[in-house]
Amino acid sequence: MDAVDSERLQRVEAIFRKAPFLENLGVKFLGCGPGWCESGLQVQNYHKQQNRLVHAGVLATLADHTAGAAAGTLIAPGEIVLTVEFKINLLRPGKGQSLRARAQVLKPGRRLSVVESEVFAKDGEQESLVAKATVTLAVLADFKEDAG
Repeated sequence: MDAVDSERLQRVEAIFRKAPFLENLGVKFLGCGPGWCESGLQVQNYHKQQNRLVHAGVLATLADHTAGAAAGTLIAPGEIVLTVEFKINLLRPGKGQSLRARAQVLKPGRRLSVVESEVFAKDGEQESLVAKATVTLAVLADFKEDAG
């Protein structure tokens, strides 16, 4: 697959590096190209719900953020993407040692982009599709966060 230019690669890597919530979850950037991105995490005890399966919120976060990064590979300098809607199907219980998300832009746009994310759980040598999300993102001019 084609590589993204170095400026866009740095912007996409920053989407992961500058997000405190992702840092707390242990989400790592794995790679990207024009219109796609991959991320992953090593499953920890704090990722699990009461039945010892990966919490749906972790799966949704991984799918959503990876979708945003995939859309981020196609935007212009000075633009950002923000999720405006997403739907996730939890296909099977999330269990295993690690998770990997792969997102692919289905329809890039000047104002809205639509991205599909798939989340896989690796349990031993077996990797299974556990969730699939469709994410709609608004393309906006970058803004500076309020100091308050």
